[in-house]
Amino acid sequence: MFSNYLKVAWRNLVRDKTFSIINMVGLAIGLSGFLLIALYVMDELSFDRYYNKAGNIYRIELNARWGGEDLRMAQIGDPIGPKLKNDYPQVEEYTRIFYSRNDPGMANKLIGKGGEYITESNTAYVDSTFFNVFKFPAIEGNLRTALNEPGTVVITASTAVKYFGSTDAAGKTLTVKENGKDVPYKVNAVIKDIPGNTHFDFNILFSMKSLNYQWGQVGNSNFYTYLVLKPGPGVRVFEKQLNGYIVKYFTPLLKDFNMSSMEEFEKTGNRFNFILTPVTRIHLYSDRQAGEEMRPSGSIQYVAIFSAVALLILFIACINFMNLTTARSAGRAREVGIRKVLGTERKELILQFLSESTLMVLLSLLVAVGIAFLILPLFNSVAAKSMSMASLFSPAILPLLLALPFVVGLLAGSYPAFFLSRFKPIEVLKGKLRMGTKSGGLRSVLVVFQFTTSIILIIGTIVVYRQLRFIQTRDLGFNKEQVLIINNADALDNNAEAFKNQVVQLSGVKSGTLSAFLPVSNSSRNAWNVFKSPVATGNNSFNTQFWAIDYDYLETMGLKLLKGRNFSPGFGMDSSSWIINEATARILGYKDPVGKNIYTINDEGKATAHPIIGLVKNFNYESLHAAVGPLIFALHRSTGLASFKVSTANINTLVEQVQNKWKTMAPGMPFSYRFLDESFNEMYRAEQRVGEIAMIFSILAILISCLGIFGLATFIAEQRMKEIGIRKVLGASVQGIVGLLSADFMKLVGIAFVIAAPFGWWVMNKWLQSFVDRAAFSLWIFVVAGIAALFIALATVSFQSVRAALMNPTKSLKAE
Repeated sequence: MFSNYLKVAWRNLVRDKTFSIINMVGLAIGLSGFLLIALYVMDELSFDRYYNKAGNIYRIELNARWGGEDLRMAQIGDPIGPKLKNDYPQVEEYTRIFYSRNDPGMANKLIGKGGEYITESNTAYVDSTFFNVFKFPAIEGNLRTALNEPGTVVITASTAVKYFGSTDAAGKTLTVKENGKDVPYKVNAVIKDIPGNTHFDFNILFSMKSLNYQWGQVGNSNFYTYLVLKPGPGVRVFEKQLNGYIVKYFTPLLKDFNMSSMEEFEKTGNRFNFILTPVTRIHLYSDRQAGEEMRPSGSIQYVAIFSAVALLILFIACINFMNLTTARSAGRAREVGIRKVLGTERKELILQFLSESTLMVLLSLLVAVGIAFLILPLFNSVAAKSMSMASLFSPAILPLLLALPFVVGLLAGSYPAFFLSRFKPIEVLKGKLRMGTKSGGLRSVLVVFQFTTSIILIIGTIVVYRQLRFIQTRDLGFNKEQVLIINNADALDNNAEAFKNQVVQLSGVKSGTLSAFLPVSNSSRNAWNVFKSPVATGNNSFNTQFWAIDYDYLETMGLKLLKGRNFSPGFGMDSSSWIINEATARILGYKDPVGKNIYTINDEGKATAHPIIGLVKNFNYESLHAAVGPLIFALHRSTGLASFKVSTANINTLVEQVQNKWKTMAPGMPFSYRFLDESFNEMYRAEQRVGEIAMIFSILAILISCLGIFGLATFIAEQRMKEIGIRKVLGASVQGIVGLLSADFMKLVGIAFVIAAPFGWWVMNKWLQSFVDRAAFSLWIFVVAGIAALFIALATVSFQSVRAALMNPTKSLKAE
């Protein structure tokens, strides 16, 4: 019986090729969009879930309020992990990662190869227990003992091939340039490349015992620390137990602030709290402050939004199927009537029509998989992913994929099946079939839903791109255009100042500076605790960014000096003087801070005064998601980066000249450069991806909606064919008939706009609230979205309306 249904279904699909192709294209587009977003969502949700004990691994994070500022740190002090392992039996294992952007010499390693050096930025120092916590497959070597000794490393397979020509690298030596000397490191193991769905990405792992660090500092936050907890008391219970740890180990630090207890500390409005974040939640749920994560995090908000978009696109495709099938109903009515006269029961007709819809969805799914396969490289490029269609055929997902055509076939085909099977054979065979108003009303509701979704997506796309444009053109307080940055100026060593002076002499170079700090996220950062007065108290201190710069930094970065002066070689005391931003002045309570002092206090309680010699205008040194925080500039040598303000049309020639200077002063060292505006754009790469993805699926939704409205236009034109014929006989013009048929659709688009506009405003306003500075909503956004939807609908309907208006009226009236 079922095989017979499929045979008949196939014949019906082949018989009406035009309908079948239109329907298949609509479904295929919707299904391909659904599959692509499904791949994206699956990839985002899969982060850090492949470890053996993923459900028991937690990262210790610090939430604190200190000096009037809320701190959300992903890094903590070095002793905390070992002490917790020793003091709490529920801690099965711990490990730490030292990965510092604040010290370019630590973050970027110069690795020797063939007499030259290659910069490796994805490196870290880890404990020997690292592979007890994070299980990565070993290609060579024993991971349990690989990092037990100083001077040892574990490298990934691609790194082994890069430096040794094959993965057979265990026992070989990797040469690293450190402090001007070549230092050998023994490769004790090779692991497979770390998967992309991991919240860190390392190529070379150094033994923690090789790290030159002042150990035992509970109060410093430089280590990512992870715990493996044994089954037992809940995580929240253990978090409460950690409060006892805070009292035990942090209380001795309070003597530096003339306090004797944690209660006294908390009375001043300050606090420390440890929280345990499951490793599987770090990527999507991280709320740590800017620059804390080892690689850019995802967003559960975006996953939810794109999941909703995927379901909406699939639903829109199903709506299309319903509309196109019912639009074709007049052509199938006589067939239904004859089948019923010959004794076919209604349930058999329903199964027949459901078989047709399932077969259509199955064929569309095959086409959709092909479309998704072709588009996936472009989608990967936009989404910054390396997804593969193979993920859809994994044991966990394949059953769902196989069930998809039956679920969608049932969803899309149920209404047409019940609609067609209820035709009365006598009315059908006499040609008196009337479709009724209820079904027409439902189809109108479905079209309204389609265009509501499309208009919301249009509004969202416009708002995202407008916010990005606002970010690009806003006065950020510094000049990001045409600033050339040499990434690894540390390699110049003692030649750094001479290199800067020679480059500044080149034609097209206005100024240059040596500093490790840039006004863009994911650059070096250095937080300090300073005091408003020489007496150390909790209320008297505050945290601030502390950047070491030279005499030319303010000019090169285009920072505006509001009061006072810049550092100058003519003032010998400038080595202890500071320049602050407006946010720091507000904390200090000074309208004119020049001439006032800020203090540092050492472990012995001795205070050092630092005169304020200048006040710079606030500038956004983090993304616009965060307010501008306090910042202090100090005159100190810092050579991590060399930055040059340039003004030339022939930038390639200038870069070549700078490279020649580099080769002279740093022979054999890699020359790596970028531009400040490129780094700035990287800060908003996630938002750019959202905008691009939203635009892609807005186009898909609009295209599918057009097919749906085309189907409804076909249905109404068939229903009103005799009316159109009579109107033409009575003298109606083609334009009048087109207007008559189009008017109802324009009303539907208008209703969709009325629904979409407030909902789109609410959704996008919630998104904009994540930015401290944002573009305001404008009326033209909604006007453009509404006009675009109206124009698209009118263009789609007009084709069918003109066709109906041009038909010979005798053909439609001869049956009467």
